Order: sequence, then C-alpha cells, then structure tokens
Amino acid sequence: MASISLLNPKAEFARASQALAINISAAKGLQDVMRSNLGPKGTVKMLVSGAGDIKITKDGNVLLHEMQIQHPTASMIARASTAQDDSTGDGTTTTVMLIGELLKQADIYLSEGLHPRIMTDGFEKARDKALEVLDKVKVPVEINKKNLVEVANTSLKTKVHPALADLLTDVCVNAVLTIASADKTKPVDLHMVELMEMQHKSDTDTQLVRGLVMDHGARHPDMPKRLENAYILTANVSLEYEKAEVNSGFFYKTAEEREAFVRAEREFIDQRVKKVIELKRSVCDGTDKTFVLINQKGIDPISLDALAKEGILALRRAKRRNMERLALACGGTAMNSFDDLQEEHLGYAGVVYEHVLGENKYTFVEDCKNPLSVTILIKGPNKHTITQIKDAIRDGLRAINNTIADKALVPGAGAFEVRAYNELVAFKDTIKGKSRLAVQAFADALLVIPKTLAVNSGYDAQDTIVKLTVEDRLSPELVGLDLATGEPMKPVDLGVYDNYIVKKQILNSCSIIASNLLLVDEVMRAGMTSLKG
Repeated sequence: MASISLLNPKAEFARASQALAINISAAKGLQDVMRSNLGPKGTVKMLVSGAGDIKITKDGNVLLHEMQIQHPTASMIARASTAQDDSTGDGTTTTVMLIGELLKQADIYLSEGLHPRIMTDGFEKARDKALEVLDKVKVPVEINKKNLVEVANTSLKTKVHPALADLLTDVCVNAVLTIASADKTKPVDLHMVELMEMQHKSDTDTQLVRGLVMDHGARHPDMPKRLENAYILTANVSLEYEKAEVNSGFFYKTAEEREAFVRAEREFIDQRVKKVIELKRSVCDGTDKTFVLINQKGIDPISLDALAKEGILALRRAKRRNMERLALACGGTAMNSFDDLQEEHLGYAGVVYEHVLGENKYTFVEDCKNPLSVTILIKGPNKHTITQIKDAIRDGLRAINNTIADKALVPGAGAFEVRAYNELVAFKDTIKGKSRLAVQAFADALLVIPKTLAVNSGYDAQDTIVKLTVEDRLSPELVGLDLATGEPMKPVDLGVYDNYIVKKQILNSCSIIASNLLLVDEVMRAGMTSLKG
C-alpha cells in the first residue's frame, strides 16, 4: 500500500515503472504530433478554436500555445519548449523532438534493468561533450547583410512558403540593419520595429516602411491628406477641456459669471493651439516646409478647425508606444508642454500621407533622415495569413538579433547533430561503467533531427543517416542533408545556418527535462479536490 494512501485514501497514484511509462508515453505522444512540422519541407497544422476561428501554422511555439494539453507531463514539456522560444525565438519543435527521443532511447536501457540515476549521470556527461563540440564547430561571422540574410532565410523557410520567406528575409534584415547601432556591436531593441497589420492585397505585398505607420488618420475633413518636407511635432498635451483632477465645484451668482468662466476655459486651450500655430508660421512661412502635429491626448473640434485653417495635419490620441518610436524615427523631442516650443524640438519626415482602406484610415510617416525605428507593414488576404506572417517575422527578427549578439553561427541542415553523434560515439569508449550506455542513448537521440528532416522531405531515414555519418567521418567540414536531393552536402557552401544560442539552449534544457522525467518514481494526484465527496 502506497504511503500517500494513508494520508489521503482518495489520492490517485502511479508507482515506479508505471510512472515512468506515463512520462515516456506523454513525451512520445507530443513528439508524434510535432514531428511532421520540422524543417522547410514540414507539413502544416490547422487549429480550430471553440469559436470556430482557424489558424494554419507549422510554428511549434504557436501550436504548443494554442493546443489544449491536458496531460501534466506533456504540458511540462510544452512549457519548456515555449520558454525556449521566448528566450531565443526558435527551436520549439526541436526541443519537443529531442526530449521525446531522449526518453525513448532511455526506455530501451531502463527496460533491461539500468537504473535511471546512471542514465541521468551519463546524459550529463554527454551533454557537456555535445556543448564542447558545439563550441568547436561554431563559425565566427562578420555582421553584414549577406550573413544575416542566410540565417534569417533558414529560420523563415521553416515557417512559411519559400517565395514569401525570401521576401520576408529582406524585410527583416533591412529592418534590423536600419535601426542597429553604427558599429553593430549591441543587440537591437526589437520593440523599435512596429508590426502593423493591413488586411489588403496578397501576402507578398508585405513591405518595410522606414518610418512609422499609425492605424488612424486626421479627424478633420479640411486637413491636408498629403504633406511633403514636413516638420513633426510630437506632443502629450491636452487640447480639449478636461475636468480637474481634484473633485471641485463652483458657485456663480449670474449667467454672465458662468459665461466668463466658460470663456476662460476656452481661452486656456486656445492659447496652447496659438503657440503651435505661431511655431508653424515661424518655421514654415516663406519655405516649402509643412507641419504635422501628432498628439497623445485629445484635440477638440474647435482646435482641430483652427489647425486645419493653418494647413496643419493634426492626429489625436496616438498610442503611447508610437510617441517613443516617432522621436526615434523622425528626430525631435516628445513635448509635455507648449510653453517653450523651439525649432530644435521638431522632427522631420520627407512625406506624411493618409491611406484609406475601407472604413480604416492609416497615416504613413516616411522618408525620415536617420530612422532608428521602422514599421513592417504586414499585408494578407485574410486574418490567418496575416497571423502566420506576423509569427514568422517575429522569429526572423529574433534570429538576426541572436546572430548580432553571438557573432557566430552553427551550420544547419542537421550537420551539428551528425557531428555530435560521431564525436559522442568516440567519447563513449573513454568512459568506464554503465554510464557509456547513456552516452550512446544521447548520441542516438540527436539523430532524430536529421532523420525527421529526411522523412519530411520524402527520403528513407536509415539510408540518409548511414550516408551522413559516413560522409561526416571522412570530411573535416560539417555535413548536412540536402533536402532537394536527399544527398549529403556542406551547409556552409549553401548558406544554411542555425543560431548558436538556440542550439546551446536546446542541449541544456532537453537533457535537464529528460533527466527530471526519468527520475520520477511516483506520480500522485492528491490535491484538495480529491478529498471532496
């Protein structure tokens, strides 16, 4: 009788081999779901929500977030994989595959009586050796457009179809290079890349705007729709009557007093508008320059009318995040008061225009001199296409940013896994005792990546692995799988690269989670709900 039964007679539990079987079958189940997504030739999944919304994706992170996973072990693996995506932007499917395969390989030896603790000790030795191999095979790279295009393309081709991946690669690389520091030594703040959705035309019309796109337009019919050589004033100043923050009341004896009070309120706002108009006249009169006011707070109809008469394009209630981006894209300073307005507080944009799409208005701020913030305008015929592109762009941007941070890449197409397999098989002979069996299991598990890439591309797994492992032993350079021919190839020659940080994170997290699951000898469901009834 289990000890837990004495404490809680209604608790459910699974002991030793049964607990292990539960964990291994959960990992295998999740692995089987994700297996067909891996690589550029992977298939896509259609997710249908309870409300009937459709999502078509092969991005492991999206799948694991959206799937309703009930099993506690599978849920734990899914959380570890999504944490991998949160920190590095890639490698979710690989993480699930490798954890599943490590448990599957371990199961073979455990069923023959090997103790789980020996297995986990061997996994640790194998992981340390694999990380050594990773450091040995990483390729230091210069941060230039060619190298960034190669790594972004490898990442994006696993998310969307090739023609779109090529377009998005250019968009992502140009976006990061535009906002990167001049010496490209610091990782980029990706929050300075705004992703704006526009349900319009086709997915290949997605474009990079070197400036800002806002999802609202001017609120006055007489305001200009297009301005060139525009000064941009970004402000967070209320141009409408606001109630006092203190809850106050007024008594007046006559109607004249009330009117005087209303006039004073109006004059308070008019003075602010007058300061903007005076600044516009001082910088624009006698030149071809124009003037745009983008305000985070409200602008009332009377103020809008006064600004429109002066030919000023005024936008109200702009999003707070756009104020920071505007200052970075156009220059200038975001103002919280109009008391001391000077020309140096203004930004500049070559062209500002309004685009109307159905009932929605968009304002484009383009041709900025030295933009440190850009917008990627995502277009697509329907919502699920736009969502798919948005997820892909996020991963592409992270892949580029990781490369700038690491200044190194790892050859892709399963090349690292094949080299690590051969090195671990040789390393196994230097280990005494039963731990060497765990090292062999770890090496065999790594081959799940090239095997799955081959199967998803329509080639025979065993045949491919034999070719790759033999070729890798003979070649000093890393050898990966050419998905077009099914033959071994050199990823460096074809520009197929993975991120160093992604591989490092995968090796660390997979071995830790697999080890933890192997050491579980009892699964108990004994919460408060089991005591009821």
